[in-house]
Amino acid sequence: MAKLLTVAVCTGILSVVAYQLLDICNMMGVFRELVPIEPGNCHLIKGVEYGSEDINILPGGLALISTGLKYQSLPNFNRDRPGHILLVDLNTSVLSAVELRISRGFDVESFNPHGLSTYIDGDGTVYVFVVNHPRQITTVEIFTFDEDQNSLNHLKTIKHELLHR
Repeated sequence: MAKLLTVAVCTGILSVVAYQLLDICNMMGVFRELVPIEPGNCHLIKGVEYGSEDINILPGGLALISTGLKYQSLPNFNRDRPGHILLVDLNTSVLSAVELRISRGFDVESFNPHGLSTYIDGDGTVYVFVVNHPRQITTVEIFTFDEDQNSLNHLKTIKHELLHR
């Protein structure tokens, strides 16, 4: 009788564990069918030859791209040039990237942009927040985006000991 009870308890425990594993597999999409798709018309966008780290698309179809990130341990094919932010108008038939000018007073020579995000306030001002790694430290640079001038106006650099990598 004790043996039968042990088998029943073990079977119950195994059933619960198996149910939990199946539930986790379903949540992770393990059993989901993948439908193959063909890539679209892909082509190189002139000006983004050295890769990009992050892309943020504004509501009107303009894309801001951070590019030129350099890490000591990773190969870099454009070591002589600082990083920059590119602008691509996704509404045009032929895509090209334009480098955004950055206002005076900002050290563009040490600009090493990583990720970026945007925020649009109530009056339509576009704020661009860029994680920057100048001289092996981490800062957050805050800019406003001027679409008419294809430029970024540097507002503030945020530095803090808790900002790292």
